Amino acid sequence: MTKKSVAVHAGLDIAKATLQLHLQGQQHVLDNSEAGHRQMVALLQAVPGAHVVSEATGGYERTVVAALQLADLPVSVVNPAQVRHFALAQGRRAKNDPLDAAVLTAYGKALCPAPTAVPDEALAQLRALVQWRDQLKEQLTRTRQYVEHATLPFARRQQAKLVKHLTTQIKTVEKELAAALARAPRIQEQVRELATLDGVGTLTAVSVFSQMPELGRLNRQQAAALAGLAPWIRQSGPWEGQRHIGGGRAVIRRALYMSAVGLARQTQTTLGKFYHRLRAAGKPAKVALTAVMRKLLLQMNQLLKNHALKSA
Repeated sequence: MTKKSVAVHAGLDIAKATLQLHLQGQQHVLDNSEAGHRQMVALLQAVPGAHVVSEATGGYERTVVAALQLADLPVSVVNPAQVRHFALAQGRRAKNDPLDAAVLTAYGKALCPAPTAVPDEALAQLRALVQWRDQLKEQLTRTRQYVEHATLPFARRQQAKLVKHLTTQIKTVEKELAAALARAPRIQEQVRELATLDGVGTLTAVSVFSQMPELGRLNRQQAAALAGLAPWIRQSGPWEGQRHIGGGRAVIRRALYMSAVGLARQTQTTLGKFYHRLRAAGKPAKVALTAVMRKLLLQMNQLLKNHALKSA
């Protein structure tokens, strides 16, 4: 029987140009480039059981993680806020690259995070397109607001051109999104299932599913928590504070919010009636909309769960 290697956690702090690797008490500074990635892999492969722990850095970690996964080295991409709280709990307030890498090593040893799964290529493409479309829409909204208040004729003309350009870009991205979806029949089938729900269109379904591919495999509490739609308890002794949502994947909440607003204007749908019951009971509009978002997400989760059972 082969003896399983004990995990040797190695903290990896990722910057735009450099990598700081803390491995077995030694610090290694490498370039964040293909050559640097090869050097990093060679160092890690020389240590049986090496398991890299890194933070999500807004994109700089993607090529590094891909290189590690291609070399069949386990890597866990963890939440930076959780790592920071871990460091503060240990009394570590100073912060630089070597210290951050050492903290990541300690975090891995203490909590043993699960390896990050290799991303599905089709889902990764859809997720990137959804994020690009969201960025374009945000820029379009800001530009339109500027046009409304601009007084300089030249600025108004240029901003009007930019509005037209952004609108065209959004349509182009949406066409590519439809094409990418057509190239992934399994995902397309699940998106079609989600789009049958009241208030959910194809774009909303793609946005939610691409950001939460776990849908259909979660229980109610897990689904709500993952989207940041589970109210957090604030209670101590006899005192009980107001509950708030937070954390989770904000992009899912943004996609569900627009659907919830549309459902709130309806009186014939189940969730529309639910919204108006909450408002009639004195709940603020924001609280009622959040409750609709949560129920809609749970409907989506249950629908895909049922779909999986039928397909089995």
